[in-house]
Amino acid sequence: MSSDREENEMWSELLATPATKLMQAQERAERFAEEKEAHKACRELVQCTALARIVYGNGHWKLAEALANLAHGYLTLQGLPIQALHHANAAKCTIFAGGGAPPASSDEKGEFLSTLVTIYYTLGASYLMQKNGKESYCNLQKAERIMEELRGMDCRGTQTPELKVSERELLAALGRASLQQNKLELAARHFEKAIDAVISAEGEMSPELINLYQKIAQTEQAKGNHEKSMGYLLQAHSMSLALYKKSSAEVASTAWLLGKAYAATGEEKHAEAAEMYFRESLEAYKSALGTNHSRTISALEDFSKWLGRVGKRKQAYDLLKQSFISQPDPCSDFNEQAIERLYIMGCICLAEMKIREAFQLLSKCEQIQVAIYGSRHRKSKKIRELLDMLKMVPAVHEGTNMKQKRETLLCCSIPDL
Repeated sequence: MSSDREENEMWSELLATPATKLMQAQERAERFAEEKEAHKACRELVQCTALARIVYGNGHWKLAEALANLAHGYLTLQGLPIQALHHANAAKCTIFAGGGAPPASSDEKGEFLSTLVTIYYTLGASYLMQKNGKESYCNLQKAERIMEELRGMDCRGTQTPELKVSERELLAALGRASLQQNKLELAARHFEKAIDAVISAEGEMSPELINLYQKIAQTEQAKGNHEKSMGYLLQAHSMSLALYKKSSAEVASTAWLLGKAYAATGEEKHAEAAEMYFRESLEAYKSALGTNHSRTISALEDFSKWLGRVGKRKQAYDLLKQSFISQPDPCSDFNEQAIERLYIMGCICLAEMKIREAFQLLSKCEQIQVAIYGSRHRKSKKIRELLDMLKMVPAVHEGTNMKQKRETLLCCSIPDL
């Protein structure tokens, strides 16, 4: 019986019209997207574009809709901005250069405008991922204007179609695009609106708020409003602690940003808080991701640099040295993070007038840099120049007295941590 049923389903699928197959592919794409099956969802969206071309033709706005959905899928499901840009531009060209007639009915006009929102949002978000704030903001503004037109249709009694992009997503993207262009007041306004929209839709404990608080804090810090920035970050951290485990990456991230914010003030009264949050972040990252994870190492580097700047060089050096325990020979792991840690350790040794040890650490640093970037890269040249300068002074050799070490430091400017 089961074989007969399978055979009937096979024949049913084979004999289905392209329009039916299009509807089935759309349903599968939505299901796979909900189940976080990104590759399967995008495969079905590709199928939708082929079927839409068969059903509606090359110049129809329904083909643009399929292309827009594919572009949005590549962006949100797979994080591929180049592919998203390609298909979103294809959708845009299909609508404006395809020669097809625009929809006449109110319901179809709503779907048409919804497609335009998807196109312009996808273009804007893709440019945002590529650090092109100007193009991003221009496209996102168009999406915002069309979304307002859709709301106006709703006010006149016309049913608004379901949008793939929420108002809060659009506002958050506008904030990020403004921040990329260093338009800080504009960025803050967009983030504030996005926060209000999230609270209105999801409540005051929505996880979406954490990232928005972080972004508006970044904006306020760039404006020099350190107290306001720390206030937003404290909100984000409190929410992280309420929503996630204390040893989670989410809590580690908000603690790390708090540590950096307190450190950025440069005020002695904030030093204790900065150290507390840096330590909390480092411990949480170690528990959640492990000691050798890139985010753990980044937190370690920031903490060590700050400790060095406030005069706690021994603590900074010990932290960095400890990070190499599971990796005894740094040169065996040719990665940028090994370079950064060795460089900081070398700078600390220079500041402590341990010239021979500094030379050894910076030599290892240079060895890895040459392997990664090549000998002609500016980073390799910078370390090479410092090492050449150190070679010319007697402090590199054993038995150097304190006077010679001080003379060495006069010859070599200690790099900033």
